[in-house]
Amino acid sequence: MKHDDNSGKVILVTGASSGIGALSVRALARAGHTVYAGIRRTTTRNATAVADLTRYGTDHQADVHAVELDVTSQDSADAAVDRILAERGRLDVVVHNAGHMVLGAAEAFTTEQFADLYDVNVLGTQRVNRAALPKLREQGSGLLVWIGSSSSRGGCPPFLAPYFAAKAAMDALAVSYAAEVLPFGIDTAIVVPGAFTTGTNHFANAGAPADTGRAELYEQRHRPLMDDLGKRLAALVPSGADVAEVAEAVARLVAMEQGTRPLRTHIDPSRDGSEVVSAVADRVRADFFRRIGLDSLLTAGSSL
Repeated sequence: MKHDDNSGKVILVTGASSGIGALSVRALARAGHTVYAGIRRTTTRNATAVADLTRYGTDHQADVHAVELDVTSQDSADAAVDRILAERGRLDVVVHNAGHMVLGAAEAFTTEQFADLYDVNVLGTQRVNRAALPKLREQGSGLLVWIGSSSSRGGCPPFLAPYFAAKAAMDALAVSYAAEVLPFGIDTAIVVPGAFTTGTNHFANAGAPADTGRAELYEQRHRPLMDDLGKRLAALVPSGADVAEVAEAVARLVAMEQGTRPLRTHIDPSRDGSEVVSAVADRVRADFFRRIGLDSLLTAGSSL
């Protein structure tokens, strides 16, 4: 579908080499938007992903572009946003999708590993926000979409603690940003996927504990649980579940009118309980805001 300058938005999706990021780029492009796929190492490690994106754009007449973006570098985030602004003159939507998962006993991960995980999953969103928000504030409009995880408030199995902790931190950051950027005309939408075990590279590329000695001690006590965790999670997901539903949800949120978007959109075929807990937590937050006179920082979709 051709991009229409009168209706399409300019969008940056981080972590877009594969999985939900790559699917979101394509879903948004099909909806008529100009989409920049933030991908690191575009000329080396992820050159194939860039070639696939270019081919998709040609085959579908989609306005998609790869942009070098390493969310662990402020210079890289700034350069990516600067390129988009130089080429398009505006930026309307940022989709925070970049993330990395690890699998193993919490104690066996070094503090440096924890820090690296937070660097990608939490600090990465801050770097991109600091690069993009000055333009969105200047425009008086925009949308931040945060790809979270049902683990933040739903059923969370063991052996994924560093990832779950980072995702919970990102969720808390997103909620705070929602109130702070609203007066500038900037919406916030948190998309909450469940444990999709196919269609992403999360489990395939999951990091392992650096302290193998401690990891082995836990593995001895927990076998075969650790080996079977992926299978146990997969068993909860209906056979027809498709991670592309997450990307379609992102596209629907982008299409909605400013101020009408729900704070959270859950895509969780396994029904791990996150939607129930989030409904209560978001209602409590909204009620608290009203009690202290911050009603103006709530949108119609701030809670159910």
